[in-house]
Amino acid sequence: MSALEALDERQREAASVLRGPVAVLAGAGTGKTRVITHRIAHGVDTGAYSPSRVMAVTFTAKAAGELRGRLRALGVEGVAARTFHAAALAQLNFFWPTLAGSPAPSIIDNKVRMLGQAADAMRMRPSTATLRDIASEIEWRKVSMLSIDQHAALGRTVTGIDQPRLVELQQRYEALKDERHQLDFEDVLLACAGMLEAEPRVAASVHEQYRHFTVDEFQDVSPLQNRLLELWLGDRRDICVVGDASQTIYSFAGAEQRFLLEFERRHPDATVVRLETNYRSQAPILEAANALMHDRPGALELVPARETFNAEAPTVTAYDSEHDEAAGIAAAVSARIEAGASPADIAVLYRAHAQSAVLQQALAAEGIATSVLGGTRFFAMPEVRQAILALRAAAVAPTEHGFLPGVRRVLRELGLTEEPPAAGGAQRDGWEARAAILRLAEEAGPDENLRTFSDALMARAKDQHEPTMRTVTLSTLHAAKGLEWPHVHLAGWAEGALPISYATGFEAIDEERRLAYVGVTRAARTLAVSWSRSAGRGERAPSRFLAEIGTTARGTGILRETSPNATRGGPRR
Repeated sequence: MSALEALDERQREAASVLRGPVAVLAGAGTGKTRVITHRIAHGVDTGAYSPSRVMAVTFTAKAAGELRGRLRALGVEGVAARTFHAAALAQLNFFWPTLAGSPAPSIIDNKVRMLGQAADAMRMRPSTATLRDIASEIEWRKVSMLSIDQHAALGRTVTGIDQPRLVELQQRYEALKDERHQLDFEDVLLACAGMLEAEPRVAASVHEQYRHFTVDEFQDVSPLQNRLLELWLGDRRDICVVGDASQTIYSFAGAEQRFLLEFERRHPDATVVRLETNYRSQAPILEAANALMHDRPGALELVPARETFNAEAPTVTAYDSEHDEAAGIAAAVSARIEAGASPADIAVLYRAHAQSAVLQQALAAEGIATSVLGGTRFFAMPEVRQAILALRAAAVAPTEHGFLPGVRRVLRELGLTEEPPAAGGAQRDGWEARAAILRLAEEAGPDENLRTFSDALMARAKDQHEPTMRTVTLSTLHAAKGLEWPHVHLAGWAEGALPISYATGFEAIDEERRLAYVGVTRAARTLAVSWSRSAGRGERAPSRFLAEIGTTARGTGILRETSPNATRGGPRR
């Protein structure tokens, strides 16, 4: 089957253009990863691309692993699907020994620790929180391609340290890295860009190796990443960028959506394709999303791929306190599970990590197991590593058991009982992890054996292709980007929480609006938004975004309001 046959008309248009600058403006849920992979597969199938000459760049190792996995499923091997940092580091490690006559510098694993050592030399004792803020500011400075003096001229500060000391601390930090022949994460991009600019033979070699570039999430590129991309391209024009300006939520880390918004101006002959058919969410949810981003720069008008009848309108619920809000969400989640939904189909999303504790406690009180995104990765869990090692050992020893009984026996010996432990602790987390491995074994093909299964688990770990846990997901809005669930609860939509209190000025509030949009568009079937009137001793007002999504441009109400009895926790319809 042709790589284009499984695509809709607009997706096929985007995947068919294999040469020259291409911009795919892809709204939430419109199949951008599908377009990226099928476009590359089409290029390989037609002979326009040699896989080894293609680089697909994205922002996380998990996303890069997903690209590799999808390309493998399409029969395409050998494409360099990497993060910016992984690609730059590979080039540094390859060329540095030839250029410098010594191995490439090592990468420091803890910027905060080294900053602390630099502070000690200055007889300073900043708090760990201050050091983390300084580390973030250094990262922003570097990806913005600013020197220490240029950064100081902007007047940006870090709470707890005056600007002269901040300048001196950065200088000492840089000197300490040089003494130890080390680079930090951002230096990898800077050093690679510097190498390509200063060494024509290196640039020529890279240009010969990679002819065709695809960049995912282009709205999130920083000035440094964009510069590196230009150096990788040289005077070639075979670049395809994919992004959505409405999902620019990393400006604090240096992302600048202008590179996406100005792509057509920079490349007047570019092919621009808009993907606005949403395959994820039902119409009322898309109405809320469109209302939130109405008239914003680069906003796309999402339309549902299919008409749905009796679709539930999003709801907004006000509670008296954060504890009441958490209890109300937990009660609603419990009712949804009792009605037949899988816990894995439900997510509770919030603005800040601090909001997770009360939600996790309320869900545990209902007996509902949770997984927190951004916590320990599945394949990094000790229970998972232990299970893989045990399965590999069992594959070596002769056994009379078949494949599936053999997996069950190994996992049972490691602690997988018939009934799960109580929710809300490490024992339940380990049980859920082992149960996920058992489900993978149950889904395996008839020819599977312990050796091939453990090898497949190792491959999934390498690609960060994590199995689905039968737990309710708790996540910040930032960590939820790129994911989806049938049922989504958005907690804490109050002024001071979303938009967050320190977001001041038009640009900062606009970023908070985009973050809210990301939250809304994670939901496929149902969306429940909530807020609490008080947080601690303070009173709160509903988020300004509730008014924006509560009415469409035509003035039609799209949110169904509820007012729960806070003392009972559950909503009163």
